Amino acid sequence: MAELTRPRQGRIIAGVCAGIARRYGWSPALVRWVFVISCLLPGPQFLIYIALWILVPEGD
Repeated sequence: MAELTRPRQGRIIAGVCAGIARRYGWSPALVRWVFVISCLLPGPQFLIYIALWILVPEGD
């Protein structure tokens, strides 16, 4: 498995969803859809996304 990093290529906003998809071998589109759908539910999704944007290093 790849290390969790935010890729420079293939990202939409910050690359968090693309990095999670690459780490676990999933489709980036699937991870993005799951994130968007989860935003319809109450919870700290945006705060978690921002925290991952800050904490996850950018890949090569």
